[in-house]
Amino acid sequence: MAAEGVRLIAHVDELAVMGFAEVVSRLPYFIRLLRRVRASLARERPSLVLPIDYPGFNMRMARFARAQGIPVLYYIAPQVWAWHRSRVHDLARCTDALAVILPFEEAIFRSAGARATFVGHPLLDRAQPAADRAAFLARLGLDPARPVLALFPGSRAQEVQRHGALFAETARTVIEARPDVQAVVGAGAAVSADALARMGLPMTSDGWTLLHHAQAALVKSGTGTLEAALAGTPLVIAYRMHRLTYALAKQLVRVEHVGLVNLVAGERVAPEFIQDQATPIQLASALRALLEPDGPERRRALTGIGRVRDMLRAPGDHRPAAERVADLADTLMGEGEGA
Repeated sequence: MAAEGVRLIAHVDELAVMGFAEVVSRLPYFIRLLRRVRASLARERPSLVLPIDYPGFNMRMARFARAQGIPVLYYIAPQVWAWHRSRVHDLARCTDALAVILPFEEAIFRSAGARATFVGHPLLDRAQPAADRAAFLARLGLDPARPVLALFPGSRAQEVQRHGALFAETARTVIEARPDVQAVVGAGAAVSADALARMGLPMTSDGWTLLHHAQAALVKSGTGTLEAALAGTPLVIAYRMHRLTYALAKQLVRVEHVGLVNLVAGERVAPEFIQDQATPIQLASALRALLEPDGPERRRALTGIGRVRDMLRAPGDHRPAAERVADLADTLMGEGEGA
């Protein structure tokens, strides 16, 4: 956004906090920032507010904007349906329109009275990798003839802190049984190289290309699970969180699956290991099954993630998701001018 000339009030790196317990220590900062944003909205009176995900902060901002008579188009609707269905109605009330990126969300939000449109998933609009397998792996000092296991411990520092050692030990456990396997870490831009270097494995910042050339992936639960599906790479999902956060989540979360790829599929197309279930032995066992070229687990996974790719595309409109969102924004601003 900064590169496109957007004036930043706060950088996303300052907002990258997840979980209940983890947010508590940052509350004073978020309260001050919300006051600044509200003051800016009241002073500058924009033609449209376009929140993107991040519900704890953005839903409060959206509610204030609507009270000021400013149209709100929420893009990448928060997954409030996973926590409590009453929050679906809250989101409907604080927005003029919703642009959703998961196929089942349109019906959920429309049933709550929201003006929701499934625009397709923006990951579908990413270009295919330019580097072929041989060139890409050669740059990492790896053998293109040997299978690759991709590791994605997270895009935030706190996620790497929780998953880094676990993922590295899992890779070593896999390699003990399959010495031909090469493990590579996908490095998130917001995570320091030092934190990832402690994993003791080759790494690349080009995670998208890595996924396309890997035979299997171990992925922290989140959007990365959909990236793996779109790259056609069978995956295992793992996630660890603060114990207090996990205890609260167990009471509040109302979904059958944690991984987005499984939620979209409506079934378990990728094994999930959460909290204490996420051990090197369990994860390595699931990954070895996916690394078998003609194994039944790999065949089932490939069929499932192929179906997910089809489901993520908006029916009847193959334009990029951003173009469809821009059309919705134009419509809302036009309605505001005509009011």
